Amino acid sequence: MKKITKNLIIMKLLLNRRFLGESYTIGDLFIDDAFYGNTLEDKVRDGNMDGDLTDPGEEKIYGQTAIPYGKYKVILSFSNRFKRILPLLLDVPHFTGIRIHPGNTAEDTHGCILVGLNSEKGKVLSSQETFNRVMARLLEADHRKEFIEIEIVKT
Repeated sequence: MKKITKNLIIMKLLLNRRFLGESYTIGDLFIDDAFYGNTLEDKVRDGNMDGDLTDPGEEKIYGQTAIPYGKYKVILSFSNRFKRILPLLLDVPHFTGIRIHPGNTAEDTHGCILVGLNSEKGKVLSSQETFNRVMARLLEADHRKEFIEIEIVKT
């Protein structure tokens, strides 16, 4: 559901991490309460889910660590790596350049969030199609000048 705060309309993405594996994480992505697909991330190291990686045992390993739990502002900006407009998460502790993009395995993430359908263990498939659906919604929100945020939780 869209949230309206002081005339500011917010498109809310919810990433619910549901499987925390040894080398990857699977979640479900919702946009304004509607299911849009699954997600694939690196291993979660934010063990106590406090939104940082500063506690014992929470060491960030470059290219092998999922971002901390929490809420992040999302903007659409040009990615030099992918040469196109992609969603970018802002102010992620200990991370820069965290995007939502297509991909299939944990090797494709480097800390980013991949979208697709988790129809094969450890992977998301139909990633480009899922990403296109997500991106269409984000572009609509951006065109309407809506604020976009993502909340990452484990329930």
